[in-house]
Amino acid sequence: MEKQAPVKVNQKRWLKNMGFGAIIFFSIKGLIWVGVFFGLFKFVGC
Repeated sequence: MEKQAPVKVNQKRWLKNMGFGAIIFFSIKGLIWVGVFFGLFKFVGC
């Protein structure tokens, strides 16, 4: 039973670190898509 408590703490740390990474990843991905659509609209001439 004592081994389960540290695992939960490690999972929370892992999810927290993954959360920050996910925010950074999706922010960069979103900026790339904004650039793609901006370039596409500029190319089409809308």
